[in-house]
Amino acid sequence: MVQLFLSETKWDDDGDAIAAEERISLLNKLEPIIWTIITSNGRSEARLWLCTAISSIKSLSSEDHAELFIDVLRFKLPKRAIAAQIWQMILEKRPKKAVPAVAKRSYILEKFFEGNPGRILQWFGNFAGVGKSGHRKGAKALCQFAFVNRDTCWEELEWKGKHGQSPAMVATKPHYFLDLDVLRTVENFLEYVPDFWSSDELAQSLEDGEIFSIDTKFFVDYFVLLMYEEEAKDVWGIIHDFLMGEQFSLLCQHLLIVLDEHELCVFLKFLCTFLVKRPKCETICGNGCSWLEILLLKYDDFSSINELLLVNAVISHGRKLIHILSDEENENEKSVVEKLLLEKTSALSDASHPAFMKECRKTNKVVAIKWLGVLSWVLYYILLKECKTREAWESVFVENGIKFKRSGDYSFVSLDNFLDGGESDLENGGSIKTGRKRKGKSWKRKRRKHHPDEYSDDYLVELEISTGSQSSDAGGGSWTLSTDEYSCSWSRVDLPEHLSLHCFSTWMKWIFS
Repeated sequence: MVQLFLSETKWDDDGDAIAAEERISLLNKLEPIIWTIITSNGRSEARLWLCTAISSIKSLSSEDHAELFIDVLRFKLPKRAIAAQIWQMILEKRPKKAVPAVAKRSYILEKFFEGNPGRILQWFGNFAGVGKSGHRKGAKALCQFAFVNRDTCWEELEWKGKHGQSPAMVATKPHYFLDLDVLRTVENFLEYVPDFWSSDELAQSLEDGEIFSIDTKFFVDYFVLLMYEEEAKDVWGIIHDFLMGEQFSLLCQHLLIVLDEHELCVFLKFLCTFLVKRPKCETICGNGCSWLEILLLKYDDFSSINELLLVNAVISHGRKLIHILSDEENENEKSVVEKLLLEKTSALSDASHPAFMKECRKTNKVVAIKWLGVLSWVLYYILLKECKTREAWESVFVENGIKFKRSGDYSFVSLDNFLDGGESDLENGGSIKTGRKRKGKSWKRKRRKHHPDEYSDDYLVELEISTGSQSSDAGGGSWTLSTDEYSCSWSRVDLPEHLSLHCFSTWMKWIFS
């Protein structure tokens, strides 16, 4: 029988202190094995899992998360990687925000086009032909500026034909600009017409921000330089406004992945100063990432994030860890886990739980949360191993005081049974059998034929559930549970994860209440 330890701890009950010590010993022995599994392919994947968990935090206001990232950008050594990533996002999603900063710095535009024929032709070579609506982009700016300032700069226009075109002629026939030697003309303007680069005509051509798409990296590098070498207030202001307008989750997904581990520690340290403390224990349950907020608030050493990586892995990615443990190269680790769980059965008894919870209350809270996380993963592992049938799962529900109803039962119900109010939904304490026997053979849907190797075992289990098969031998069926107010239907594929997370949240409430 799998004990989930969901009966509320009576703090005046000492329990079995020796068994509690065995439990702590078991958890401490499992920790390095789990850590080996987590880092079997390096730490990068575990770090990515943690970044995903951080992105789920919802207690920060827009102003808070904007200031948080600004603080990280300004901390000691400039964080140029994260700054570059922010500018990449700005130029892709909100390019118009960055235009004023470039338009008023003509030297950036001159540097952008100087000695680069490809960029010149891409931006200034968009003159309209006969019957077209008009010149576009830099071509329009060049044309307008040349007409307005024809007395001083018309001679800098270079033409491909034997002779040049006069302003009067081009004014009546704009398509003549197609004969302009764009490359030589722009080179002349770079050398002899500096006013063009700070002109209103050129600024207007930049308004939609399309110029950034020609070479985004060039502008990203320049904006980062303006931040850290010129301390340009307007550039920092653009970043702040952008951060304010973006969701924290989206920013984390795009920005945290570029941080190395030391920089991520710095980010988490700053994050702690912005987190809203939640004194009521009810908030610990229900928010999938609130345990991380509590852990961060208790964290006192950000020189390493090992504990965070470990707890996040066992809580949020228990299924993945078990999958990795099942690989052939981890056969030794799997056998050690099996042996430890077999030898330490008393450590997982009900009698050990009160004393264990008392120890969690007394010890360092980071250590306590780590213990609870590893214990929840142990339950995940045991449930996955031992609960193979519907009867096994319903026995777990009954023995642990979890009320339940069967769901997804698509078998035929007779009209008489329906009128009599007969039902197959069950709650804890009721009969496991249905009110009436079904008449005749149960109806089954026809399945498409697939190659036997096409799907995994998990897929076949889910397929049986989706087609309404209620074979207890196959472990089919699904349930709604009192653990989440019957809000979701759980199949046996997802039950171990749901129940282990529910246990962890419940224990956290008791520890921090």
